[in-house]
Amino acid sequence: MEGLLIHAVLRELWPELPATNLGLAFPDEGTAALLLKGRSGRIFNLVLHYRPPTPSLVLEAGTLLGEPKTPFQRQLEARVKGPLLEAEQHKLDRVVFLRFAGEKGFVDTPPVRLVLEATGRNANLLLLDEEGRILGVDRVITQAVNRYRELRPGLPYVPPPPYEKLDPRTLKEQDLEVLLGKPLKEVVRHVDGVGLELMRELARRTGLTPETPLDKPALKRVHRALRELVEDPSLRTELSQELRRRWAEEEKEALRKPLLEALERERKTLLARIADYQRALERLEEAEALRRQADLLLARMREVPKGAERVVLEGFDGTPVAVALDPTLSPQENAKKLYERARRLEELAERALELIPKTEERVRALEAEMERVRQADLQELLELSRRPREGKGPRLGLRYTSPSGYPVLVGRNAKENDLLTRTAHSEDLWFHAQGVPGSHVILKAEGKNPPLEDLLFAARLAAYHSKARGEAQVPVDYTRKKHVWRPRKAALGQVLYTHAKTLFVEGALPKEAQEE
Repeated sequence: MEGLLIHAVLRELWPELPATNLGLAFPDEGTAALLLKGRSGRIFNLVLHYRPPTPSLVLEAGTLLGEPKTPFQRQLEARVKGPLLEAEQHKLDRVVFLRFAGEKGFVDTPPVRLVLEATGRNANLLLLDEEGRILGVDRVITQAVNRYRELRPGLPYVPPPPYEKLDPRTLKEQDLEVLLGKPLKEVVRHVDGVGLELMRELARRTGLTPETPLDKPALKRVHRALRELVEDPSLRTELSQELRRRWAEEEKEALRKPLLEALERERKTLLARIADYQRALERLEEAEALRRQADLLLARMREVPKGAERVVLEGFDGTPVAVALDPTLSPQENAKKLYERARRLEELAERALELIPKTEERVRALEAEMERVRQADLQELLELSRRPREGKGPRLGLRYTSPSGYPVLVGRNAKENDLLTRTAHSEDLWFHAQGVPGSHVILKAEGKNPPLEDLLFAARLAAYHSKARGEAQVPVDYTRKKHVWRPRKAALGQVLYTHAKTLFVEGALPKEAQEE
C-alpha cells in the first residue's frame, strides 16, 4: 500500500480521535480489525492487513468477526486496550503508529503502540510498550535476514531506514525540476508516498505515459496532478483511446527491447564462432607446413645440433627450411610435437567444415526470430518474454518429470535455489523441507492444480535433497511461488513465505524419479 493512500485513510480517521476501542477481531492469520466508536458517534472498523505481499490499512463499516488464530493475535487481544488516542504516519512512509491509552481495572493494562509496516514483501505488525520496546511481533526478523535492524521481543524498535524525498503536500513546481528530461516513472524515486500504482494514476491524470520524458509544460501538469492526488488519491481506470494506444506501444517496446538485445547478443556470438571456424580452415596450410618440417627433421636428424632452439635444414626441393625446436627434446620428440600440432589444426579444420553450415543455419533462424519479435503484438511478446530460451546459458538445477508430466526443478546450491525461485512463474508451486537446510523445489504448475501424487513426488524430492534425507517422516511446506520472497539483504536462497500447506513424506528419492 502506498504512502499517499495510507495518508488518505488517516485523514479520514483523525477527526474521530480519540476513538473508543470496542474490541478486536481477527478474520485471518494476517488481519486484525479494530472496532472503534469515533467522536462523532460513528462506529467503524480500522482493518490492518499485515502479511506480505499486499498489506493494507482500510476503514470499513459493519462488523467483522474472528477469534485470535496465532499467539501474536492472542497477545494483541490481551494488550491492546483503551481508546485509540493517536494515529501517526512518519512523512508519507508506509509505516503507521497507533497509540492506545490502556485500561484501568483489577489488573491495569498499560498503554501500548501498534506499528503497521505496510512495506510490501517486508510487511509486519509490531506491539510496543510506551518506551518503544518490542513486546510482540508477527514476523520475527533476525540479523541474518536484515543487518540494519532486528525485530524481536525485548529489543527497542528501530524504524525502517530514513530517506529524503519531495513531499507532495508542500512541494512547489520548481522542486520538480530534478525530473526535467527524465521519464515520468522517475516520480517514484523522487516524490514521497508515490509508488507504481499512484505513478500510473498520475500518468492517467496528466495524459502522459510512464516513459514520457518530462519537459517544463509536462512538469506543470505533473505538479497539478500531484496536488490533486494528495486530496484524492483514489485510483481510476479510464484512459483515452490515444493514451491507451501509447501505453500499449510503450509496453510492447519495453518487452521487445530485451528480447531483441538477447537475440542480437546470441547472433553476434554465432558470427564470432563462424569467424573462428574460417580461421581454422585458413590454418590448414600451416598444418601442411608443420608436417613437412616434421618429415624433414626425421630425415636430417644427424644434422640437428643437440640443444638447438632453431635449425635451418635443406628441404626436399633444395630450398632451406627454418625449424623452431624445443632444446630439451630430441629431434624425434620435436618431430612428434610438430605432427601433433598439425593433427590438431587438421581436426579443427574438419570440425569447422562440419559446424559452419549448422551455425549459419542457426544465425538465419535467429534473424527470423528477431523479425518475428519486431512484428509481434503485445500478447505474443508477453508469451515470448516468459518462454525460456533453449540452450541459453548453463543448465539450471536438477530436472525431473512428475507422474502426471509436470516439470520439476531442484536447486543444487544456494545460487541455484535463488535463481530457480526468482525465475519461476508466480503460480508455480514451491516446496521446501520444513525447518532444515535444503533445496528449493519448483513444480511447474503455472496456475494449474496438480493431483496429489505430483505434490507428493515434489515433496519427496524436497525431503531427499535436504538435511532430513533418510528420515521416515519429513514435513515439507509448499505454496505458490508468488507467496515466496527473499528479504532485502538476505543471503542467496534465504526466503520467507506465507499461505503454506504441509505434506509429511519419506526422505527418500521417489522410485519413479529419473533425472533428465
